[in-house]
Amino acid sequence: MAFPCLRLCSQRLIPGLHVCGYASASKTSRPREKSSSGPVFQYVGQHRKPNNKVFVWGFSFTGALGIPSFVVPDSGRKTPRKYQLTPYRLETAEQISSAACGYGFTLIASSTKDVSKLWAMGLNKDSQLGFQRVQHSRLHSYDYVLEPSPVALPLVEPLQTRVAQVSCGRAHSLVLTDQEGVFSMGNNAYGQCGRTIVEDEVYSGSHIVHRVEGFDSRVVQVACGQDHSLFLTETGKVFACGWGADGQTGLGHHNVSSRPVQVGGDLVGVEVRQINTYGDCSLAVSRDGQVFGWGNSEYLQLSSVTEATQINSPRHVPLKSCGKVVEAACGGTQVAVLNENGEVFVWGYGILGKGPNLSECSAPEMIPPTLFGRTEFNPSGAVTKIRCGLSHFAAITDAGELFVWGKNVRGCLGIGSRDDQFFPWRVTVPGQVVDVACGVDHMVALVKSLL
Repeated sequence: MAFPCLRLCSQRLIPGLHVCGYASASKTSRPREKSSSGPVFQYVGQHRKPNNKVFVWGFSFTGALGIPSFVVPDSGRKTPRKYQLTPYRLETAEQISSAACGYGFTLIASSTKDVSKLWAMGLNKDSQLGFQRVQHSRLHSYDYVLEPSPVALPLVEPLQTRVAQVSCGRAHSLVLTDQEGVFSMGNNAYGQCGRTIVEDEVYSGSHIVHRVEGFDSRVVQVACGQDHSLFLTETGKVFACGWGADGQTGLGHHNVSSRPVQVGGDLVGVEVRQINTYGDCSLAVSRDGQVFGWGNSEYLQLSSVTEATQINSPRHVPLKSCGKVVEAACGGTQVAVLNENGEVFVWGYGILGKGPNLSECSAPEMIPPTLFGRTEFNPSGAVTKIRCGLSHFAAITDAGELFVWGKNVRGCLGIGSRDDQFFPWRVTVPGQVVDVACGVDHMVALVKSLL
C-alpha cells in the first residue's frame, strides 16, 4: 500500500504546502543560520593514536619467529607449529623501529635510549645473536633462543646511544648505532665481522660483540650479504669486508678481507644514498638515482655490463628505461629497483612477479602498477619501499599495504598457503605496514595499528 506522503513528495511542491510533516519556508520565516562547525559526526577511533606492532610469519622451528609455543608446546598447545602461514603478532614491550632476518634468526631493535634496545631470537650456533642475558632455560640455550631476548651491547654510554638499524647475513649480524658506530656478531671465518680472522675459531658460545672500526666518517647504513658486509658513510662512501670469491666485496680482488676497505671502481667520486645485498651480489644507488653493481652475475643480475659471471669492482649499471632510481633490492638470484614515481622494475632469475612465463631476463621489466593497487580510483598507489629475501620480494605502498611475490619457502610469504606466488599479492595485516624484513624462510613486519 502506498502512503499519501510518498506520492506528494514526488509532485512539484507548492509554497506553504506541508509534505511528510515538513513545511517549506514562507517569505516571513527566519532563515536558518548555517552552522560553522559543519556536520556533527565522528568516526570510531578517529582520535586514537596508532600502536606500533610487530608481526611474524614463516618457518618457526628455528625459533626465528620468537613464539616459544610454536616450537615447545605449552599447556594450551599440544603439537608444535612448524609453519606460520599468516601474520602472527609478536608480543614486544618496546616500540620496534628496525628488524632484520638472517638464515633462521631475527634481530629487532628499538630507537629507545633505555638499556634494553636490541633483542634477538632463533639460531645462535655461531653467536650471531651476541650475548644473551638469560641462558640455559627451557626457552634458551647457547644454540637456540626461542623468544625475543635482550642482547647486551658493549656501549660506553648506553643511556645516550640508540640503535639505528640492524642487518643479518647467513651467520653474522651487524648493529648500527647513532653514537657509537657499528657492532658485529657471529661467524667471522671470512672476515665478515670486520675483525681479525682466527684460524679454527669456535663461534658457538663465544658471544663476541665486536666494534667495527676503520671508517673515515660516521656510518649511516649497513647491509649483510651471505658472508660479507657493506657499510655506507654519511659522506656517501661504501666500505666492505668479508668473503670475496664472487667479487661481492667490490674491492678489485676475490680474496677475503677482515677489515672494512673503501670500495672503488665506478663508485669513485660518487655519493651513494643506499646499499643493498643479501646473497653474493651487491648494489648501490647514488644520490642522483644511478645504480651500481658488483659481485655474482651468474643469474644475469649484472648482464647489462658484463658477460662474465662475476665482477669484483663496482660498475655503473645503465637503466635508461627505469627513470631515477631511489631504492634497490637484491636477493640470491634476482634484482628489483624502485623509481621516484613508485614503479618497480625486476630482472634476474626466479619468480620475478610478472607471471609464470617470465623466469629469466637480463633487462629490467616493469611490474604493472595495477598489481600494487593503482587504479583510476586510486591514481597514486605508489610503492614506497622494496625489500628482497633470498628468493622472494616485498613491496610497501604509500597506503601502508604490503605485497609479496616469489618462492614461498616454508610459507615465508604469509599468504595463507605454501604455494609460490607469481604476481604481487597483498598480505592481510591489521594496520599500515611501515617496514618489512625478508629472510630465507621467514619475514617480520613493523605495523602501525589502531587495534
